[in-house]
Amino acid sequence: MIEMEGNISVFKHKIEVVCQKKVELIEESFWRYAARSAYAGAFLTMTTAVGAIAGDKLNHIDHNLGKFAFAFLFAWGLIYILFLNSELATSNMLYLTAGVYHKRLSIKKAVYILSTCTLFNLIGALITGWMFNQASAFQGFTDHSMIVEIVEGKLGKSSPTILWEAILANMFINVAIMSFILIKESGAKIAIVLSAIFMFVFFGLDHVIANFASFSLAIFNAFAGTDGLTFLNTIRQWTFAYIGNYIGGGLLIGLVFAWLNNSKTSYLD
Repeated sequence: MIEMEGNISVFKHKIEVVCQKKVELIEESFWRYAARSAYAGAFLTMTTAVGAIAGDKLNHIDHNLGKFAFAFLFAWGLIYILFLNSELATSNMLYLTAGVYHKRLSIKKAVYILSTCTLFNLIGALITGWMFNQASAFQGFTDHSMIVEIVEGKLGKSSPTILWEAILANMFINVAIMSFILIKESGAKIAIVLSAIFMFVFFGLDHVIANFASFSLAIFNAFAGTDGLTFLNTIRQWTFAYIGNYIGGGLLIGLVFAWLNNSKTSYLD
């Protein structure tokens, strides 16, 4: 399943190739890189929106069913991102940190790429969130609508809780990314990505770009009763989620696996 020849790390090779592509694209055409980043935010917002509406429908049958539908449908957003070569900040935390470790790019360049990616993930989410709120399905939200409950739940968490849950969330995300880059068969890629993303969403963990998506859908909705949805509280939530995501994906997965695969032994990924 995983291609290995001698003492060559497939993981290290993939990281080097991916980092080179990112550097070349952003240097050759900033706006093409920005567009790929905006689409990542858009794809997650699309699946968040549909998952939330499906969840609302199933909650009329049993209040526990909606959570399953939301987690399953949301997970397809990362599959769209991966197969369509979009740029997601939380997976770039892995790629770029590992790339810096392997000296494929400078820290300054990595920060520039990650910052650009994050900004346009947010822009893509905001634009798509506004677009969905022009659709009839997003009219008439109440206190019990899934998007409202999701956003209120995230905004009501303490900052340390957000931080720890964000660390866990991006560990799940980057387990999916690691599996995607190491496995050849498309069907296996999809199955592993779905499983990892379903688990983090079902558990209610904090992924900053997913939060861009859900918050954008709430911000532009005519329903004005979402508790805690203020500018400062939103920035607080996103900030601690971002820091936690970097620790989980950039350090605990990206840096550690870069170190594990910087070896002369045959025990490599």
